[in-house]
Amino acid sequence: MPVFRGLSQSRLEDERFLTGKGTYVSNGFPERCLQAHVVRSLFAHARIVRIDTAPALRVPGIVGVFTEGDLAADGIGPLPCITVLDAIEPIIVPPRPALAKDVVRHVGDPVAFIVAESMGAALEAAEAIEIEYDSLPCVVEPTAALSDDAPQIWPQAKGNSAFLYRKGDASAVEKAFAAAAHVVSADLVNSRVVVAPIETRAAIGAYDAGSDVLHLILTGQAVHGIRKQLADSVFRIPVDRMRLTVPDVGGGFGMKNFVYPEWALVLYAARKLGRPVRWISERTEDFVSSTHGRDYTATARLALDSSGRFLALGVQAIANMGAYLSSNGPLSPTSAAASAMGGVYDIPSIFLEVRGAFTNTPPLDAYRGAGKPEANYIIERLVDLAAKAVGVDSVDLRRRNIISSFPHVTAMGMKIDGGRFAANLEDAVRAADRAGFEGRRKQSADRGLLRGMGVSCFLETARGAPNEVARVAFLSDNTVSIAVGTQSNGQGHETAYPQIAADMLGLPLSSFRFLQGDTGLLPSGGGHGGARSMHLGGTALVIALEALIEKGRRIAAHLLQTPVDRLQFVEGVFKVRGSERSIGLVEIAVAARDPTNLPEGMLPGLEALENNISDLYTFPNGCHVAEVEIEPETGNVRLDRYLLVDDFGALVNPMLTLGQVHGGVAQGIGQALLENVVFDADSGQLLSGSMMDYALPRASDLPSFGGHLSDKAPTKSNRLGVKGSGQAGCMASPQTVMNAVLDALLPLGVKKLDMPATPFAVWQAIQSARAL
Repeated sequence: MPVFRGLSQSRLEDERFLTGKGTYVSNGFPERCLQAHVVRSLFAHARIVRIDTAPALRVPGIVGVFTEGDLAADGIGPLPCITVLDAIEPIIVPPRPALAKDVVRHVGDPVAFIVAESMGAALEAAEAIEIEYDSLPCVVEPTAALSDDAPQIWPQAKGNSAFLYRKGDASAVEKAFAAAAHVVSADLVNSRVVVAPIETRAAIGAYDAGSDVLHLILTGQAVHGIRKQLADSVFRIPVDRMRLTVPDVGGGFGMKNFVYPEWALVLYAARKLGRPVRWISERTEDFVSSTHGRDYTATARLALDSSGRFLALGVQAIANMGAYLSSNGPLSPTSAAASAMGGVYDIPSIFLEVRGAFTNTPPLDAYRGAGKPEANYIIERLVDLAAKAVGVDSVDLRRRNIISSFPHVTAMGMKIDGGRFAANLEDAVRAADRAGFEGRRKQSADRGLLRGMGVSCFLETARGAPNEVARVAFLSDNTVSIAVGTQSNGQGHETAYPQIAADMLGLPLSSFRFLQGDTGLLPSGGGHGGARSMHLGGTALVIALEALIEKGRRIAAHLLQTPVDRLQFVEGVFKVRGSERSIGLVEIAVAARDPTNLPEGMLPGLEALENNISDLYTFPNGCHVAEVEIEPETGNVRLDRYLLVDDFGALVNPMLTLGQVHGGVAQGIGQALLENVVFDADSGQLLSGSMMDYALPRASDLPSFGGHLSDKAPTKSNRLGVKGSGQAGCMASPQTVMNAVLDALLPLGVKKLDMPATPFAVWQAIQSARAL
């Protein structure tokens, strides 16, 4: 394993961001650039009777108005769904043109694309365009969409079913339930969320007629993957005739990994009009046009023997897919969720069944955690319910069933190499002073408040796309460029990758220049997603650095006239063992530019391009504890305490890791207590369509987080020993908070409450319990 110091270091990129020097898509305005606006459907489901673009074209400053017919005439294909799924009923992928054809299927569905000299002209033309619709019945809830009398959204998707997925041993699970001493069951809802990154989606399309190359500048997270989908399926051109670049990205959380209609539209218009085309989403537009997350309804059962040992877990789920299948939409609720089903517990038999449902809502796709938060929520809520049903302490029940020996192969086939599962639980309840909780509960009661404590564990199965590539190269100014096929959108890659390189090469951090987000930099790259960057990208960088060092060693041996095996590399210097002779790495880089200084046949320059071929997972894990106070007369929930103990293996930068975890915890708390996506059932309108109606967590909603990150259980799945940390926080906090809320409400007889636990929802639950 390479030696790195694992020191906390403030993010190098923060100075740029805090002083207003960050560069985002919306900062870009190429010469002769046109402005674009998307005309979107106001109906959730309707036939397009007529579109008259002539009035819009008469508006001064309008350069083009395009509809689906224009795209089809020029051979523009539909947006792809690239998910490959071993489904019982195969995935049905209806066509998704960049502009709606004949029928609109959700509010916000793009219908026309207006390109103008100014945004003012584009908006005026949007008012002038004439579109006649014939409204159709709509359905927004997935369970309702699968009912016999639901409106049919796609003719090829009978009963609005997108797929049926099964994994696990159904027979073994049913036998276990038949023999069980105790069975607990629950209907659990993992509520829908709007992703809402601080930077909305945006893109600039350009076309170079001389080289016949399209260039897309976008708010994205996976340039190579998006380029391949656009080139292969939409434009039907070789990938080398398309370039994608991504400047700084203001948050993504998975949402910016996918192909969107606007990416195709700006490129199409740029090629058609011969000028760059710029589109920036408004916030309310982003709410109805970007992918949403979660929306997973499950009926779950847990079987236990007479001693409280878990025997089996059975889950039947319905996943809302929205009106179209997004790039990876079916993956999160199925195979991704299956990989973490059962969490940190030794459950001999597990069976999962998921049916995807089409609805008249925006498409859903991966959101921070992508299926794994849903899986962890199910098991951790069931464990608390089982503890109450069996009459044992919830922490003790977790102790009895937590995985304690490794390697461990789960019932779903995941091979876990190690982790601090039991130690995290013990450390967390001790640090949270669980023994003193009853005293704090009494103090709250004296003030007329209900206090509850929630404990939950989590298991992440982290990898994302397999494999990764990295390039390192000394530049003419003797700095070192680092290019990795991952993509930062706030994680601190500009700091963490150079930290690894600095420790391995023995050079100061200021020596490195981090590059990313450009298909021209590397031949491939898996981008962001799945907590993969340090696991796969960091290892690719290590391999590239080792190759660079080895090339430097051969050059040093040539220059020092000594055998290669007599050289040792220490703190940036090659030293001849048993001698005072040495040469620094920077000196070698300078010498390497002159072919006469090199061994015969060696190419000039000191650089290396290497691939990390790996499909291994890492298994981040932890235990979180929350305490809440509830005002029974109003239902208001105040999160009083939150503590975490997590295992992410070796830590490259503990401070950045903790920051990532805190961000994830905050997002999960938002889902648990605040964020509520509401569609009108009759019209399909998004009622929570702005920040005035959709509540994101604020600093005042959150306590100071306590906790500890352990580095005592490094993984063997990669060269660094790291485990992915970017998604972990939101895999633990929803159920931790909900367990605390329900613990507080238990004395009042409240046994069921779904996320979000808003004051109104809590008040309603209290009133219903009092009425019994």
